[in-house]
Amino acid sequence: MQTTLESRSNSNWQKGLVFAPFFLWGTAMVVMKGVMPQTQPLFVGGMRLLPAGLILLLVAALTGREPLRGWRAWGWVALFGLVDGTLFQGFLVEGLARTGAGLGSVLIDSQPLAVALMAFWLYGERIGRWGWLGLALGVFGISLIGLPDSFLRTLLSGQWTLETLPETLQFTGGEWLMLMAALSMAVGTILIRPVCRYVDPVVATGWHMVLGSVPLFGLSTGLETEVWQHLNWHGWLGITYMALLGSAAAYGLFFYYAAQGNLTTLSSLTFLTPVFALLFGKVFLAEALTNLQWGGVGLTLISIYLVNQREILAERSNEGPSQTLASEHASEPVMRPQLAEASSENLLPLEPLAERRPLESALSTSSEQD
Repeated sequence: MQTTLESRSNSNWQKGLVFAPFFLWGTAMVVMKGVMPQTQPLFVGGMRLLPAGLILLLVAALTGREPLRGWRAWGWVALFGLVDGTLFQGFLVEGLARTGAGLGSVLIDSQPLAVALMAFWLYGERIGRWGWLGLALGVFGISLIGLPDSFLRTLLSGQWTLETLPETLQFTGGEWLMLMAALSMAVGTILIRPVCRYVDPVVATGWHMVLGSVPLFGLSTGLETEVWQHLNWHGWLGITYMALLGSAAAYGLFFYYAAQGNLTTLSSLTFLTPVFALLFGKVFLAEALTNLQWGGVGLTLISIYLVNQREILAERSNEGPSQTLASEHASEPVMRPQLAEASSENLLPLEPLAERRPLESALSTSSEQD
């Protein structure tokens, strides 16, 4: 009986951790927007990465994880750091400084679509009609959350033309930067799987943050002025929150699950980020939610259910199970030749299948308990 209770407690704890990165990212977006007026974008991006990376490397050392070794490992981590560290954070902070949080959030949190397409092509992850329906509802849901009400009402009324619609949306350079940030994070999510063929995911996440911060600080030194002189204690507290929880904890957990679970399933939870940001703003900033935003929250939750339960729904609708990978019981992810060049002697020892799929375990446990 005690063993059963302990197992259930551990399962509930693991289930909660699956959602933690998206809660932390949502709250960190609100905090980052508040810190921006006191400092400069690239400096904020570097401060999100460097302290967080050093903390993760310290945790990795204290827990006895395998350190980074070999030129291939360093090469993959450097590429990972450039794409998901420098480019993602650089585009994110510069875009956030130039656009409203609503439209920017919609663009950056639409990246599960890009992840699904790349995971399908590179790793053979199948999505199925329920998965595609869930992804489409997710994009529609976060659009209701983040896009201006005037634009949505004009679009739904049908009284618009190709000339007047862009004026209502006010799509500017900042939105393009946020879109590039979304694509950078999508590519970074895809890269974590080949990266972790050579290095532990926590170690890879730590080093990619450290390496990714170097160009940001270099650009900040050359292009920005008075990056910390106007920061008060609220600003430094916000930067600390972004570094410790919004980066170290959130990215550590996210890429740990990304290295071991289904990328489409995990990435679909990104739709929760604007939901958490919206609720966080309502509770702590007394921001009011419109009826359209509440509708967006509901659609977002439905979309996540559809993506995570797409195999069960496919079986019930006689579609047949939509397997997550080419083989459900394969001990290694299916990988196309361009990402499968590693020789077996250079790879890290693979963990048993039951230990390598905490994401699916946590989500299926939630479904069983319901």
